Amino acid sequence: MTHFREDVRAVLERDPAARSKLEVFLAYPGLHALWGYRFAHWLWNHRMKTLGRWWSHVTRFFTGIEIHPGAEIADCVFIDHGMGVVVGETTEIARGCTLYQGCTLGGTSLEKGKRHPTLEENVVVGAGAKILGPITIGANARIGANSVVLHDVPPGTVVVGVPGQVVTRKKPEALPVTDIENESPDAVGETLVSLLQRVEVLEQTTTGHRGAGPHAPDHGVWRGEDFIHEDFVI
Repeated sequence: MTHFREDVRAVLERDPAARSKLEVFLAYPGLHALWGYRFAHWLWNHRMKTLGRWWSHVTRFFTGIEIHPGAEIADCVFIDHGMGVVVGETTEIARGCTLYQGCTLGGTSLEKGKRHPTLEENVVVGAGAKILGPITIGANARIGANSVVLHDVPPGTVVVGVPGQVVTRKKPEALPVTDIENESPDAVGETLVSLLQRVEVLEQTTTGHRGAGPHAPDHGVWRGEDFIHEDFVI
């Protein structure tokens, strides 16, 4: 029963749309998927593996969330929205983690044994992110939406991109469980702006004026004139 109470508490703490325990109990498929997993996991551990797999299949049919009964999931885990979430057999998810819709905790090997990720405490996995292989995501790390992570991630960091790159490092206490609204840095955009700025400097040095190509935006905001040059205005 402790797991069930902690699962409900996690939803109420981390989803501002949750208004009551009754609403959470009736209308949160992520919670239903976790409860279905816990029963399937009990069957799996008591040598009823086929029945456990069947029950996880039933749970997936009703929730759209696939959790293998062999996975190890602690309490106080929150699956928000949840549709399309996949959690592989040897995955380990520690207390306080948050998974958003469409994320995958998958494997990259056909060998038996540990082949899925380990998430330490308070990890946040963004929508559509893919974490693949027997890697470890450090405590309080955040994985940006649609990122693909193939290597270990240090604690207290933010990872974005394909393949995933660490873009910020913060102390664990700077990333509380409920602080999940902060925007992730745009690594590709920042790189593009840096290259454009370098090109402008080189053009001014060699020709004495800015070139005809697009220009770096001011304060990270692109405007129409950034793509227009006076040489082409009629």
